[in-house]
Amino acid sequence: MVSLLADAVYEGARSITGPFLGSLGAGAVLVGVVTGAGEAAGLVLRLVSGPAAERSGRYWGWTIAGYGLTVVAVPALALPVGLAGACALVVAERVGKATRSPAKDTLLSHAGSPMGRGTAFAVHEALDQTGAFAGPLLVAAAVAWHGYSTGFAILAVPGVAVLIVLVWLARRVPDPRVYEDGAERMPAEVPATGSVAVRGFKPLAGLGRVFWRYAVFSAVTMAGFATFGLIGFHLVEADLMRPQAVPLVYAGAMAVDAVAALATGRLFDRWGLRVLVVLPALAGAGTALAFAGSLGPVLAGAGLWGAAMGVQESTMRAAVADLVPAARRPTAYGAFAAVYGTAWLIGGAGLGALYGHAHAALVPVVVGVQAIALAALWWAISAAEPHGTTTT
Repeated sequence: MVSLLADAVYEGARSITGPFLGSLGAGAVLVGVVTGAGEAAGLVLRLVSGPAAERSGRYWGWTIAGYGLTVVAVPALALPVGLAGACALVVAERVGKATRSPAKDTLLSHAGSPMGRGTAFAVHEALDQTGAFAGPLLVAAAVAWHGYSTGFAILAVPGVAVLIVLVWLARRVPDPRVYEDGAERMPAEVPATGSVAVRGFKPLAGLGRVFWRYAVFSAVTMAGFATFGLIGFHLVEADLMRPQAVPLVYAGAMAVDAVAALATGRLFDRWGLRVLVVLPALAGAGTALAFAGSLGPVLAGAGLWGAAMGVQESTMRAAVADLVPAARRPTAYGAFAAVYGTAWLIGGAGLGALYGHAHAALVPVVVGVQAIALAALWWAISAAEPHGTTTT
């Protein structure tokens, strides 16, 4: 429920980020760079927050701090901060995600272990996308009624609800590791995690060959995957859609995201990493179609883009917990996100440059990158299968 409410906040904002920055004077390259930098900040900084959460053991503290930053930064976009201020707030919202995500994913990996992590992450993603569907609809109505400022300001309402539910939940279940440990105690009786001293702590040591091969696959596939900010910019720039209608496209993509997450999450619990062969195909086809010159193919591309996001945000994350020792999950999630976040920054900037200066090369580049990603996935699977890590 926390993720449902939070997604209504930040996905509602992301649905209009491209057109909003364009209205402030940004061009295609700047939109690509800012949205890519935001995604990278939300991922690369997990190299810091992951090990820090692991050392301290204060998973709820990191989670609440990260959500707090997000639900403050998004409504602040309603203020007259100018283009530079808007760009900074877009990145700050993603920094909030970087702050919370390794700790939050670790909590989820423990609490979801009884039902199967693929299924647990899939259900989590489906609820995410319920919020991600509702948020853009709310924003679309507000923007149509009274402009961008109202669209951002109204997101303060679910933002306050996020913090209320989070604080209640942290007090009710201070340590969800009880679910995975098989302890008989009720969650409310588990003492707070507190500070954990780790002797000789080496942040990236011990993650293993299979994990790093898997991270390479993830980085390559993200390098050929556009941000929705650039897709939304294209819809308005190519005169295919009015700005206030762009959030409706994003909402539809998020609905597809939820279905794809549920489907691939359950299949992951049966077949492991092999399920991810669908990701390069979805990412390549979706990104290629999303930059077509007519509305029909762009809408189809947005749907495939949403399906790829569903796989990335659920199944791709669930796999990490099976590739590393349980004690290293916060650091693994941080390192994993940093690798593919860096790739998404490079890819977002590159695709923005291609869109602005060499549009005809965009599709061949995307298809080529995703073909390399498919080969990288099989390289990771070849290392994982002898160790039994592709099945549960």
